[in-house]
Amino acid sequence: MTGETVIKNGTVVTESGSFQGSVYIKDEKIKAIGDHESFSSPGTIIDAEGKLVMPGMVDPHVHLDDVFTMDSYESGSSAAALGGITTFIDFAWQGWVDETTPWGSAEEAPSLTQAVARKKSKASEVLVDYGLHASVTREDIRVFEELRDILADGITSIKMLTINGVGISNGFMDSVFRFLADKGAVAMVHTEDPSVCGHLTEKFQREGKTDFVWFPESRPDYTEAMAADDAVQMAIESGCKYYGVHTTSKKAADVLVSSQLKHGKELVRAETCTHYMKFTEEIYEDEEKAPLGKIIPPLRTDADAESLLEYVMTGTLDVVSTDHGSYSRADKTKSENWWDVAPGSPSLQYSLPVFHDLAVNSGRMSYSELVQVMAYNPAQLFGLPEKGSLEPGTDADIVIFDPDKEFVVNSKNNAAAADYSLYEGQKLTGAVDKTFVRGELVADNGHIVAEPGHGHFLERELPDWDF
Repeated sequence: MTGETVIKNGTVVTESGSFQGSVYIKDEKIKAIGDHESFSSPGTIIDAEGKLVMPGMVDPHVHLDDVFTMDSYESGSSAAALGGITTFIDFAWQGWVDETTPWGSAEEAPSLTQAVARKKSKASEVLVDYGLHASVTREDIRVFEELRDILADGITSIKMLTINGVGISNGFMDSVFRFLADKGAVAMVHTEDPSVCGHLTEKFQREGKTDFVWFPESRPDYTEAMAADDAVQMAIESGCKYYGVHTTSKKAADVLVSSQLKHGKELVRAETCTHYMKFTEEIYEDEEKAPLGKIIPPLRTDADAESLLEYVMTGTLDVVSTDHGSYSRADKTKSENWWDVAPGSPSLQYSLPVFHDLAVNSGRMSYSELVQVMAYNPAQLFGLPEKGSLEPGTDADIVIFDPDKEFVVNSKNNAAAADYSLYEGQKLTGAVDKTFVRGELVADNGHIVAEPGHGHFLERELPDWDF
């Protein structure tokens, strides 16, 4: 679809409110919002009566085409489009050497610059727009020279991890924080204490505790809080913007709350994921679902899930993401030992309707608040001022959402490569009707209607977190 389009008679939802009106699209941009009678005659009129017209969702935490997923950019972005997600940010991983990687030595493992180039080369079939985070996994001082070039290339957020295998020490992390603070870039951190988690995992392995109920016990909530406390304190001391990824527990969230109260949200922000509010560790007691629910960090208690939703509602947690990663059911169930099962869950296609059901249909959040945490906030936090909004002049990334349509999640409908879903069999009220990326209709009533390759790589700005 090209030229001029008016989406009329819908409930237009922005981050600040909602009203009955229309959206006028021209030349890939939102030209105006308001009364369609005042718009010039366009080539196409879409009647959205009874439906919501929202900004396309922005997911800043996605894994495609690497060792953490079997999805290609085409399959993963198709799932995103069907789920109302018009922009995602993937990860380019500096190579590391352990039992999970294909590289035989540190010399063979790709540099950060090579990882970025590889990701871009794999994205020719992407349907929606995308950006990249750069992930530092080795303590090599040459990475600082690479980071200068990567930041200049519009990759303005750098991920670090504290876990075994891909994690780095606090000392090296402190150096990265200081470097990023000087540049105004964002540091993202996956926090779990490697010593405690490693010790518990080895202990349970020695004791033959293969049942999945021991998986969350091997990575308890206090290890997430411990590592978060260390990381956020280092970031604050350096003046670096700190973004906590996939917050899973009240203890970890409380660390972030304390830091925000002392130092303000200009330096400390965080996300959680849909599955951490929807599911709990009880899933690990279900023989069939347990391996499918292996996610790192693990699912937590009912109290944690409730606390996370409360923190999203109050704005302590700014973003709801997916941490999408696809595997086959065969891969997830090939071992009876929980430690041999790959972690990850495919969520791009269902995150919006699931969170809508969980937060809005329950009466706990408004549609504008949903737009804040799934579109506006992630766009602002990661330097994408053209995304996550219906402001005239921004990209015409739009989702038309039917709040009353009921459907049952069936993995046979997955666009992602995974042949299962944690949400299998869930009856949801609220479904994506149409998805537009820069004015182009890419998904319509559960079908991909655009040609692969419509999506663009997004060079991102250094963000201002004072909002």
